[in-house]
Amino acid sequence: MAEQLEVKELDQVVVRFSGDSGDGMQLAGNIFSTVSATVGNGISTFPDYPADIRAPQGSLTGVSGFQVHIGAGKVYTPGDKCDVLVAMNAAALKTQYRYAKPGATIIIDTDSFGPKDLEKAQFQTEDYLGEMGIDPDRVIQCPLTTMVKDCLADSGMDNKAMLKCRNMFALGLVCWLFDRDLNLVGNFLKEKFAKKPAIAEANIKVIQAGWDYGHNTHSNAINVYRVETKEKTPGRYMDITGNKATAYGFIAAAEKAGLRLYLGSYPITPATDVLHELSKHKSCGVITVQCEDEISGCASALGASFAGALGVTSTSGPGVCLKSEAMNLAVIMELPLVVLDVQRGGPATGLPTKSEQTDLLQALFGRNGESPMPVMAATSPADCFDAAYQAAKIALEHMTPVVLLTDAYIANGSGAFKLPQMAQLDAINPPYVPEELKGKWTPYMRAENGTRYWAVPGREGFTHILGGLEKDSETGAISTNPENHDLMTRLRQQKIDNIQVPDLEVDGDVNDADLLIVGFGSTYGHLHSAMDELKAKGYKVAQAQFKYLNPLPKNTADVLKKYKKVVVAEQNMGQLAAYLRMKVDGFVPYQFNQVKGQPFVVEELVNAFEEIINKK
Repeated sequence: MAEQLEVKELDQVVVRFSGDSGDGMQLAGNIFSTVSATVGNGISTFPDYPADIRAPQGSLTGVSGFQVHIGAGKVYTPGDKCDVLVAMNAAALKTQYRYAKPGATIIIDTDSFGPKDLEKAQFQTEDYLGEMGIDPDRVIQCPLTTMVKDCLADSGMDNKAMLKCRNMFALGLVCWLFDRDLNLVGNFLKEKFAKKPAIAEANIKVIQAGWDYGHNTHSNAINVYRVETKEKTPGRYMDITGNKATAYGFIAAAEKAGLRLYLGSYPITPATDVLHELSKHKSCGVITVQCEDEISGCASALGASFAGALGVTSTSGPGVCLKSEAMNLAVIMELPLVVLDVQRGGPATGLPTKSEQTDLLQALFGRNGESPMPVMAATSPADCFDAAYQAAKIALEHMTPVVLLTDAYIANGSGAFKLPQMAQLDAINPPYVPEELKGKWTPYMRAENGTRYWAVPGREGFTHILGGLEKDSETGAISTNPENHDLMTRLRQQKIDNIQVPDLEVDGDVNDADLLIVGFGSTYGHLHSAMDELKAKGYKVAQAQFKYLNPLPKNTADVLKKYKKVVVAEQNMGQLAAYLRMKVDGFVPYQFNQVKGQPFVVEELVNAFEEIINKK
């Protein structure tokens, strides 16, 4: 058998870890992702967990999943279906098998497939594999719980503590299957459990046991797989989630601008990790305040901006509803503020742990009065860094609130991230009022680009008052004059229109595509993969993904009108399509809309777009 086993190189592979919410599937997946990123693989991850705080053990509703796609080159999505499925119990196999490819390798813990486990998972017979039509030859059936207990029998750990290590045995088995260096895993655990070395050593021992089990039994595997990196660009890399990348982007922007960073926030899924991450960085001058509600979170950030800081507030869709009045206050006061909206399923409480793109029109128009503000949308977990940085740059340089849209998919998902050099980041130059205007300056005096000058309180000779009532454009005093209100409304709009954003880029068959695929934000990877598959079939296809939504790139109309057919694909009922129809005369696109709380499935996109191309 040993002679038959060989290391087979693959370009890409998808692994899905699944089990009870308490089984540590997110940690096992994160470690495997980090190790893969460390050796230079492209990665994309998708944590998929329930909204239940703690569902009953072994129940169908309590299954938590973590999918990771690793590739020799750039990886755009977490993959439609997995090549390897880890199912830690009967409920995980029952609910997650639909995400496995035909012929996928399945790893199960046979100790968690007893009569009671099968009953909870609603199996009708004890032949659970036959009942689901699974080929037993593709299943690694391992008494995982028993082996973990045997491995840690001399550790002095109690039964509960030993069971918490089960995920590491499964990880060790997966590391064997993909020829991963266990030293990298060990280093990760030693760092994570630096204050609990005994826990780190126990987990490392269990991972080695899982690797040894695979190596010694060959566990139904025909091959051990290796995904080698094709091109290695020098630099320092890390596996980063979108929320962490967003936090780092804000820190970098504040440092570049020479300002303190203030985050006023209220915990809400799936945005809370930004608050958690920023609270760790007091050494970088970051101030974080967990406020009593969403309104105070936004209002306090606006107060920090008035005082001369970079004010940021983070939330999800329901929180934006509550923050809207304070956001409007930022519009009329013309102060910098970044509002991070990590979108989730709605309406109301909706699907708190799932992902949608349903807040676009709320971000663009969801306030009283004419209240224009820039809107951006990050396109991937790693892009969250640049999006946060650029959102802060726009807010500070144009004295305006900015809405940054991410969503649960890219906020919780991760990708390989090359750490940038501070010197290479764009300069950030707030429009501070020139000293020569001392004694002449009034609060709404403007620079050449229409941006209000910024006078930080405490600066001698520049005392001023701002507020929510309309002000006279020349004196800054409260004004109800009709002509003045019309003027100020137009000045606020013109200021946003004057913001320079990059042109809309087109990938693929730029000059002769029969179909242009259009999206915004986090759907970039899935739409790009769909384009690649269609091109491989011989179709002429291009893609344009919006990152800047207000103001739109200046070449938007030219791009959209260039192609015979355009399809706008989004995870809502057509908000971007409606907005583009409003902004571009005569634009009538095809639409692809899903609101499932899950990422697009590339295969479904390809089928739908192929049908559009072939329509007469």
